[in-house]
Amino acid sequence: MSAQFKAFACGARDTLPMLLGALPFGIIFGTLAIAAGLSLPATLLMSALVFAGSAQFIAVSLIASGAGLVVLLATTLVVNLRHMLYSASLLPYVRHLPQRWKVPLAFWLTDESFAVVHRHYLDVQTANTHKHWYFLGSCVAMYSNWFLCTLIGAALGSSLPGMAGWGLDFAMVATFVGIVVPLLRTRPMLLAAAVAATVALAAHALPYKLGLMLAALAGVSVAVWAERWSSQPGGSNECV
Repeated sequence: MSAQFKAFACGARDTLPMLLGALPFGIIFGTLAIAAGLSLPATLLMSALVFAGSAQFIAVSLIASGAGLVVLLATTLVVNLRHMLYSASLLPYVRHLPQRWKVPLAFWLTDESFAVVHRHYLDVQTANTHKHWYFLGSCVAMYSNWFLCTLIGAALGSSLPGMAGWGLDFAMVATFVGIVVPLLRTRPMLLAAAVAATVALAAHALPYKLGLMLAALAGVSVAVWAERWSSQPGGSNECV
């Protein structure tokens, strides 16, 4: 087994908990898309070409309500702005890669793969040589899983129209929390997470998912301030 394939397989393996969490989430999307009036090919193409779970859910709901194209594009853009933060975090590790690597990795980057891959990059004990293959393995695993689940959901859409009310999407939330919590190793990280969670809850009712962006900005701002404070003489960012 080559080192590249081994890194690829490890990336897919470490993403397995995310695949299990995304499985019901993807199935529910497929059922909702069919219920909203999208055809099977259109539903599958959305997952294949957009590949953004939350944005796809919002797009389907807007399509069902008859919203215009400008509203649809603007809303999904706001929701996906968080990927700018993901990209900024991963840029130091992938800036050396050629364009043929950067383009597909950028397209396939999701919340779930970011959580898995970023932790892998932070592991100083892991050699840097083939980490982009690990990145690719995680992304391909998530992409294949999401497309397959969309297909299953679309096929079940007509026979199980009430699946969206089963609460299965909570599996994704629980899985993601389980991946993120171990990364909160320093006081700035903990403070940023606490502030972001508080703002997200307080701003939950804002339209177009603006509360998500406010939470992200608040968390980043607090983390930057905490890092600067901890770098001063006498400061510390280590958790007790």
